[in-house]
Amino acid sequence: MKKLVKIIGWSFLVLSILAGIIFAGLWYVSKYKPEVLFGFAYPDWVKPFPAHHVIGNVYYVGGRDLAVYLLTTPQGHILINSNFEFSVPQIHKSIEDLGFKLADIKILLISHAHIDHCAGSAKIKKLTGAQYMVMDADVPEVEDGGRSDFQTGNNPLATFPATKVDRVLHDSDKVEFGGMTLTAHLTPGHARGTTTWTFDVMDGGKTYKVIIAGSTNVNAGYKLVNNTKYPQIADDYKRSFAVLKSLPCDVFLGGHGAEYGMIGKYARLKDGGDNPFIDAEGYKAYVAKKEQAFLEKLRIQLESK
Repeated sequence: MKKLVKIIGWSFLVLSILAGIIFAGLWYVSKYKPEVLFGFAYPDWVKPFPAHHVIGNVYYVGGRDLAVYLLTTPQGHILINSNFEFSVPQIHKSIEDLGFKLADIKILLISHAHIDHCAGSAKIKKLTGAQYMVMDADVPEVEDGGRSDFQTGNNPLATFPATKVDRVLHDSDKVEFGGMTLTAHLTPGHARGTTTWTFDVMDGGKTYKVIIAGSTNVNAGYKLVNNTKYPQIADDYKRSFAVLKSLPCDVFLGGHGAEYGMIGKYARLKDGGDNPFIDAEGYKAYVAKKEQAFLEKLRIQLESK
């Protein structure tokens, strides 16, 4: 009997060590080489994509799906989203490919405080000295590296370098810089501080209204009913769709290229016709589709309550 207990004890110890090694490996890969971990499940998020001109002074400097935007001005530039930590060199290269300099970024903004949209912010701040401006409801997550996130806060694979916020934004606040005025619209649900950015640009003698829509995805595992960590989540989603439907749009962009058909539209740039990113109807269709998806998930969860 003692021998059996000893064998079981040693087996448990060995299994515990192996589990620790596997967990440590996953943590290391997610933190320092996440393209290996995420490259299998989400290959489009991490593949490079040609930097390109969108409209006016707006440029795309993100990956094949995970979007980053550079807004250029004579006084310096604004960057929207920083993506994963390992994305920063790719963003840097894209900016240089367009003939601009990373060091000229003066303001850093994000769409929301999830690892895939803001994990690179600490590194970009260090490289550029940019002022980091974040919606108030997302500030805790940004400054604690995602540990207070209502859904993934207990998952070490979803954490990122904690980053000091230089300016706390509130709903409808303006970010004015280099002759540009961006408005931060709080569109919560996907994250507490999800932000939709709107601004005007000039192109070909015309003014266009640009929207970079904040994510409205209902991620796997999200509780829309009886969510003790985020009790108002369903109401926040409803509020966000009302806001999105109220915003005038000429140019439709988003936190993921797939949301606005970026790859297909980029291919059409070579045709030399109308700018494919001018897509008011595409924006309306996107919002309607996402709202219906949310309502269906809410209905299912209410019925199973």
